[in-house]
Amino acid sequence: MAKFVEMQVDSIRVHMPSGQHVVILKEKETERYLPIWIGIYEANAIALKITVANILQSAEMRLKKIQVTSLTNEVFFARLFLAVNGKEVEIDSRPSDAIALAVRMTCPILVSQDVLDKAGVFPEKEEEEEDKLSIFKELINSMDLPDLEGPPPEKS
Repeated sequence: MAKFVEMQVDSIRVHMPSGQHVVILKEKETERYLPIWIGIYEANAIALKITVANILQSAEMRLKKIQVTSLTNEVFFARLFLAVNGKEVEIDSRPSDAIALAVRMTCPILVSQDVLDKAGVFPEKEEEEEDKLSIFKELINSMDLPDLEGPPPEKS
């Protein structure tokens, strides 16, 4: 039986050189991330918390969890686990759709340990520190400060 690790959506980003969208999942217990490349439509679906969740709720179905189950030839596979009339139902899904539903319905996102071992990444320490400082750099650069052209005038 495969082991699964709980993840959360860290962000949805655009890879600038290629224009491709990527959803970044972060392992809840560590600093490991899993980038999953998705199309623009899938990115929009996740960002907008697609309306399929409303349909499931109105049909009295509850999404219990999603699992990203495998990675084959650079393609991710996922499953939805639904509670329907007291029974658990599993449905195959694209990871982007499963993640969109999980975000909308606030259920656990689980990823197979095998998938994490194949595609999970740890950020480099320099990148991590630079990311933490970037918000301060942006703040300072956006401030409208007078030019400092030398030492302050002496007080008499």
